[in-house]
Amino acid sequence: MSKRIAIVEDEAAIRENYADVLRSQGYQVQTYANRSTATQAFNLRLPNLVILDIGLNEEYDGGFVLCQQLRAKSATLPIIFLTARDNDFDTVSGLRIGADDYLTKDISLPHLTARISALFRRQEALKQPANNEHITRSGALTVDSQRMSITWQNKSIDLTITEFWLVHALAKHPGHVKNRTQLMSDSKIFVDDSTITSHIKRIRKKFIHHDSHFDCIETVYGMGYRWLSDKSTTDVEA
Repeated sequence: MSKRIAIVEDEAAIRENYADVLRSQGYQVQTYANRSTATQAFNLRLPNLVILDIGLNEEYDGGFVLCQQLRAKSATLPIIFLTARDNDFDTVSGLRIGADDYLTKDISLPHLTARISALFRRQEALKQPANNEHITRSGALTVDSQRMSITWQNKSIDLTITEFWLVHALAKHPGHVKNRTQLMSDSKIFVDDSTITSHIKRIRKKFIHHDSHFDCIETVYGMGYRWLSDKSTTDVEA
């Protein structure tokens, strides 16, 4: 049975464009123009994945409210914010209230469908037992590429799909410098340099939340970033 995706977007042309593309990929798609109609539908039945805009008609943060309501209903429902708002405050807010990924509307449609597929794969992989063939370890870090999960000092780090692949790209070759083009290629994302920088900053903050001494992602100025398993020197900033 095909997966059911709900799109909550107040601009009709954008909403239907996304819906047409996803239907062509074999998904069942329901669309909603505002939080009220979406909430009524979700109270009856949850979809398999939700794509949300943040501003919904007169509700400047309607998508944030809906995300919180959805997360209260299900801890595992994949939720993606797809929005024109690309500032760090909104991005961090969206992820903190439970979204699995945060994408901006300049994303290509193939990239969007790839992120959706990745979320479904992660959801299915989490149901499977861990397979050591897919596990990479570097010091206190453990990366499971099958389950798309990361732990640091045996504590789970809650990363988006994009953040997961960036850490994976760095950690699989500790000590090797990865420039931004290589990171985008390995992570299957296509964004500008400042967006990569923002992702790295958010990743660092998430690790530091669990370990105030974390400093394993080093900026090599003019070149890129590298993962150091036993970093013991200076603080770094993206």
